[in-house]
Amino acid sequence: MRGLKIILVLSIFFAAPSFAKGQYLTPQAFLQQSFGSADSVGYEAQAIWLNETDKQRAKQIFQRDYAGFRVRYWQHGSKTAWIFDEIGKTRPITIGVVLVDDQIEAVSILAFRESRGSEIRHPFFTQQFVGLTLEGEGTELSDSIDGITGATLSVRAATRVARFALYLNGRVDIEGHTLLDE
Repeated sequence: MRGLKIILVLSIFFAAPSFAKGQYLTPQAFLQQSFGSADSVGYEAQAIWLNETDKQRAKQIFQRDYAGFRVRYWQHGSKTAWIFDEIGKTRPITIGVVLVDDQIEAVSILAFRESRGSEIRHPFFTQQFVGLTLEGEGTELSDSIDGITGATLSVRAATRVARFALYLNGRVDIEGHTLLDE
């Protein structure tokens, strides 16, 4: 009997990382939560086409070429919501970022597919982003983000997404049009 209990405890312990995988929030639920609307009447889907400057900035932030040509976002007034898939270690993490007036209002982990690092989905981690902006040359967050032991790559993925969302948000005006290149 004692051997059976030990096996049960060990199986739960070693299986725990697989429980962390999954979808925590659908994109639609994220948008409803972000804009407080049960339908799409309160916010509009938009797209920003990436120019060469944007692609260079993305390369600075992600440390690789960014594959997309355009990025979808949702907007109502000065609030925007962005959803990205970013690789943690080997698999994509779906991350949502809500911005108001070029400042982070919320970061949410919508889906996590890695075997480790899912701790980034918890409020103790995501709350660190609230109120942050871009500073310096427009690629660094205004404050540092504390890491999580065993979740370094997931933390970096979330930080990159937050930085890129802030950058792109700076290219959108309040009416939802992409600003002209400077």
